[in-house]
Amino acid sequence: MSDRYDSVHTPVSVIIPCYRCADTIQRAVDSVIAQTRPPEEIILIDDFSNDGGETLAVLDRLRQEHQETNIKILQLNKNGGPGSARNAGWEQSSQPYIAFLDADDSWHPEKMAIQYQWMAAHPDVVLSGHPSIKISEGVALPELPESLLARRINECRLLFSNCLPTRSVMLKREVSFRFFPEKRYAEDYLLWLTLVFNGQSAWFLNSPMAYSFKEEFGDGGLTGNLWRAQQGILDTYQKIFSAGFIPFFMFILVSSFSFLKYFRRWSIVKWRFLINSAS
Repeated sequence: MSDRYDSVHTPVSVIIPCYRCADTIQRAVDSVIAQTRPPEEIILIDDFSNDGGETLAVLDRLRQEHQETNIKILQLNKNGGPGSARNAGWEQSSQPYIAFLDADDSWHPEKMAIQYQWMAAHPDVVLSGHPSIKISEGVALPELPESLLARRINECRLLFSNCLPTRSVMLKREVSFRFFPEKRYAEDYLLWLTLVFNGQSAWFLNSPMAYSFKEEFGDGGLTGNLWRAQQGILDTYQKIFSAGFIPFFMFILVSSFSFLKYFRRWSIVKWRFLINSAS
């Protein structure tokens, strides 16, 4: 490995799908540029935003303002959802590792250094992820744990709980699997399960190095529609079952358990609405 990677940059392509994100994308890009060991390239994919060119204008401005950073912009000719946009960026990436970030999220400045160094020290690992937490705009970032702990993700545990927020994931570019085209809900979950059930080594690091600025469900975006999100999860389980990875009884079990989580989320969203209305 070259001194460039050792001391300055990491051999990582950061992929950020963009859809009508003119108001948030700068925060996401700034958090990547602010990395203590920034990536070799940032790939911004405009997923046919169809907003009069507003998103594309902001992307181009960011590229002009950060000419010292290798920022690539891809423009898709139809809207295919975040999975298809990530696939397009994946195909154009040039680095051996890929990290995903959404246009309305951000990273801790040490994320790239910590996660890449861990993966480089464990070359058998294909994918790693870590916790993500919700924060408010402008607040100080929480301190990271002093020691980095890691545990392997097994198939059964991942089936019952997706512990890998997309904004946390780094994986090897050489992976042959991709996000399912045109799938708009739980497309990331399907890819993680496919990798793990195909024997790929996936690990979870204990350091919360990714941040969202809205609730994980019921607060706008693709996760705002709880029922469609639930349908996406059921579709993911159906595809895993159809691929022969799980028996029928397990398909029924995890699907039933997902409905329990759905009703819990529905109750939380309703309660949140009532509290906000009362205040």
